Amino acid sequence: MTVTAYNQVDIPSFMYGTAWKKDATAPLVQLAVESGFRAIDTANQLIHYQEALVGDALDALQRQGGIGREALFLQTKFTPVNGQNHRTPYDARADVSTQVRQSMDSSLAHLRTDHVDSYVLHGPYSQWGLGPSDWAVWATMEELYESGKTRMIGISNVTAEQLSQLIEKANHRPMVVQNRCYAVMGWDHEVRRICRDHGIIYQGFSLLTANGRVLAHPAVREIAMRLGAGIAQVIFSFAMQIGMLPLTGTTDAQHMKEDLQAEQFTLSPHEVELIETVAI
Repeated sequence: MTVTAYNQVDIPSFMYGTAWKKDATAPLVQLAVESGFRAIDTANQLIHYQEALVGDALDALQRQGGIGREALFLQTKFTPVNGQNHRTPYDARADVSTQVRQSMDSSLAHLRTDHVDSYVLHGPYSQWGLGPSDWAVWATMEELYESGKTRMIGISNVTAEQLSQLIEKANHRPMVVQNRCYAVMGWDHEVRRICRDHGIIYQGFSLLTANGRVLAHPAVREIAMRLGAGIAQVIFSFAMQIGMLPLTGTTDAQHMKEDLQAEQFTLSPHEVELIETVAI
C-alpha cells in the first residue's frame, strides 16, 4: 500500500527508521528491505544516524538481492548546526543555504544516488515560530525540489503554529511532516489535522516507545485479543486508520514482519476512538 501527498508522489505506507542503529545500520536496513519494507528514513547527522551505512546496505541489496534504487523510497534530513556535534557534514561556518546544499551533496554521496525521494528539515531552529534561518533553509530546500534532487520536501519536530506559518508563506508547502507522536497529546491531533487539510503526509515516530502506558492499557490488550494481533500491530494499524504513516525502528526480524502485517487488521470505529482518547 502507498499514501499520496498533494504533489502526487506516493510513499509506501510503512517506513523503516534508522536512528540509533550505529554500526548495525547496514545489516538492519538490508534485513528490513528483505523483510518487505520499501521506505527508509535516515538523516545526515552522525550523533544519531549512520547515513553512509544506509548507502552500504543499498549497494549490498542491489548486488546480492537485485533490489535496486528504483524499488525504494529514500528519505533523509538536513540537520541544523544546533542538532549536530563537531562532525557536521557541511561547513558549519558557512551561511545556512550553503550548509543545506553541502549536506544534500553529502547525502547523495552517502546514499549513492542522484536524488532522494524526500528531504526533510530535521527541526526548526527554535521551539517557537520560524526565524530567518528557517526561511533560508526552506528556500534552499525548495530550490533542491525544483531542481529534481528531491521529489518531496518536508519538516520534522514541528509545532502546529510553525507548520501553519510555513504553509502560509512558503512557495511550496511541505509534502511530509514527521513528528514524535504522544498519545497524551491526542496523537499530535492538531498537527495531523493541518496535514489532513493540506494534503500533507503525516509521519509518526516513537509510536511505541513514547506511549508505554497505552500499550499496557487493558482496553488495548482486549483489542489485540479480538484481532489475534500483537500490541504493536494494534498501534500501527490504528495509526494507519487515522491517516498516519508510521515509522518503526525495530531490530528484530520477526517484529519487522509482524509490523508490516499491521495493515491487514481493521479496528472498529469505537476501538479507534478509544485508542485516540485513552491517554487524554
